[in-house]
Amino acid sequence: MLARLIVPSGVEASVILLLAGRSLRGFCDGFIAVLLPAYLLALGFDEFAVGAISSATLIGSALATILVGFVGHRFAQRRLLMLAAVLMAATGAAFAGLTSLWPLLIVAFVGTLNPSSGDVSVFLPLEQSRLAEAATPDSRTALFARYGLAGSLSAAFGALAAAIPGWMSMHAGVSSLDAMRLMFAVYTLSGIALWALYARLPDPHPQSMSPPAPLGPSRCIVVRLAMLFSVDAFAGGLVVNALLSLWLMQRFGMTSGAAGQFFFWAGLLTTASQLAAVPLARKIGLLNTMVFTHIPSSMFLIAAAFAPSLSLTLLLLLARSALSQMDVPTRTAFVMAVVTPAERSAAASLTAVPRSLAAAIGPMLAGGLMAIGWTGAPLLACGLLKIGYDLAILAAFRQTKTLN
Repeated sequence: MLARLIVPSGVEASVILLLAGRSLRGFCDGFIAVLLPAYLLALGFDEFAVGAISSATLIGSALATILVGFVGHRFAQRRLLMLAAVLMAATGAAFAGLTSLWPLLIVAFVGTLNPSSGDVSVFLPLEQSRLAEAATPDSRTALFARYGLAGSLSAAFGALAAAIPGWMSMHAGVSSLDAMRLMFAVYTLSGIALWALYARLPDPHPQSMSPPAPLGPSRCIVVRLAMLFSVDAFAGGLVVNALLSLWLMQRFGMTSGAAGQFFFWAGLLTTASQLAAVPLARKIGLLNTMVFTHIPSSMFLIAAAFAPSLSLTLLLLLARSALSQMDVPTRTAFVMAVVTPAERSAAASLTAVPRSLAAAIGPMLAGGLMAIGWTGAPLLACGLLKIGYDLAILAAFRQTKTLN
């Protein structure tokens, strides 16, 4: 009964395990994105190192996603998800114990840390493919909206949890650095819990699934989408949550706890927007929802770069949050709808790869710009690039027909 309250009609009840896993990962991503810059600064690193480690996480995720795209169809999705959960546990343990830059860069590269507001990990294509096969075409957008909602809502509470180390430092006699290390231990325990969730996934029903296959007839459209998505992702990489948190701390002197509270409210707005994306997409279409909500959010981001006060800056960033993620469930549903069922796993991976690779460049570049004093430049560049992407994808795909 509970599953049917959470899962829309026309969807297998077993996807509740994937939604629970997405929630757990989102919670961890929420506090990691806020605490990562503060933790690295406490270890004695500078802004460029924060950007470099953020970039390393995204590059590693991209390469892992490439591997899933090319060979993942040969293995059971459940086993690959369980392996990713083990990697998540190991990543948290390593970050809690290491203090030197190069070892941390290596762990960031091979691990699962996510410094951004969205999901860019190897979990993403595996879960998306399974979700697409578990839903009818009419319920797919609603399911992806719930998937996005699970991630954004849990990330909002995760951002709020970023205040825990500050509280422990003030009231429990624990040093700030040790308190942040404990949060990485929570990340490790979450990876173990995630392994247990994925282990309970049932085998897919053969009669309801098309055998996964490499890209074939949909290759051209997937390549075009991947190229455009890479522009959007590069722009987003300039203002991943970890660097936006760093920017707020440096420009306005915000504490990590105060930044966490801001990202909590931003996450709630993101959650509400993803729910609103479903009826809006039914009314104006998937592509129009992606574009016409994205452009205003980019304009708010550009305005925030020039805002003279903290209160106005936060107001503009919250307005951006209310619109910026409405394209997430609609973008995923659009990709799944314009490829054949057998190609969905490969399409999910190979559209995610350029996003991860392009996004990986942004944090290092943004960190360098902040280090030399150009603090608002990443926000301005992000907004302008995203507007260009929106106009380009609308022109390229407005006549495209969905297949399913």
